[in-house]
Amino acid sequence: MKKFISPALLLIFFALSAMGHYAHWSATLEFVISAIAVILVAGFLGRATESVAHYAGQRLGGFLNATFGNAAELIIAIMLVREGLFDMVKASITGSIIGNLLLVLGLSLFAGGLKHKVQKYNVTLAGMNGSLMIVAIIALFVPAIFLQTHVLHEDDRFALSLVVAGVLIVAYILWLIFSMITHKNHLADISEKDAEELPHEHAPAWSKGKSILYLVIATVMVAFVSEWLVHTLDTLTADFGLSELFVGAFVVAIVGNAAEHSAAIMLAMKNKIGAAVEIAVGSSLQIALFVAPVLIFVSHLFGKPMDIVFTVIELAAIGVSVFIAKSITQDGQTNWFEGVLLLAVYMILGVSFYLV
Repeated sequence: MKKFISPALLLIFFALSAMGHYAHWSATLEFVISAIAVILVAGFLGRATESVAHYAGQRLGGFLNATFGNAAELIIAIMLVREGLFDMVKASITGSIIGNLLLVLGLSLFAGGLKHKVQKYNVTLAGMNGSLMIVAIIALFVPAIFLQTHVLHEDDRFALSLVVAGVLIVAYILWLIFSMITHKNHLADISEKDAEELPHEHAPAWSKGKSILYLVIATVMVAFVSEWLVHTLDTLTADFGLSELFVGAFVVAIVGNAAEHSAAIMLAMKNKIGAAVEIAVGSSLQIALFVAPVLIFVSHLFGKPMDIVFTVIELAAIGVSVFIAKSITQDGQTNWFEGVLLLAVYMILGVSFYLV
């Protein structure tokens, strides 16, 4: 495995980001330094993920990356929930879902397709991912439709939100059991099934234990740097005249997804498209089916209940993202032009959110 990031440079920018936060440097300078630090830490996380995937397999490796990558977003969202910034939380959830489905997956398919033309992965897994994305859409659309078209008491709104959140969490746990245990071999990646036909790959630079340790360390670093960067957003929003919706759906989401960006693109370029898709699509599913529902319950623990009702704009963005992502990934093979299509939709949504 090639070494592509300097540990010294990583530690320097991590330390500078910490100094900028605790010494109260200017928001713009702190934002730039923290953004660079996030990119470097994400590269470190991507390398650790690839090493873990070598030992655990592409699907489990991708799942671990998505989970550790979403840990930073969950921490940020919990802080926002504690402050009662529910609109920002919902916007960041929206941004995470569309960012993973369109930006992360789009860049991965584009970069991997340029190098390998056509890349294939398990078509059954593609179909299951598509079905889960539809379930996520239904879970977000139904409460919005019922709660916005009928006058319900506040207690009923929160009760419906809790029920939907609980159902989604159970469904996600059962999906993990189905995909990782009972039907693990049925959903195995193509490249793993045909490993004997692939060229010999170099062994990872780190042992299994070190790979897991570095994955945890990188995730903790991402969480800290992301938190420091988020604290600069209020000032930047005011200085540059950005809307809270745009900041939550794109700026916060892109920062939170930085880990997935580098890891998925790197794996796709190494022709490990199964792991790349698992990171991008799996991360979106985890946000919709687990992280968002968990935040509903967390808000009640803080004594500041949050419902699961999203705005029409947010629902439209999630809906079109799921539609194009499912259409492109359902056949189990990808190319660079499909990546372009996903990025085109992301740009359209980005401009639309910016102008709101």
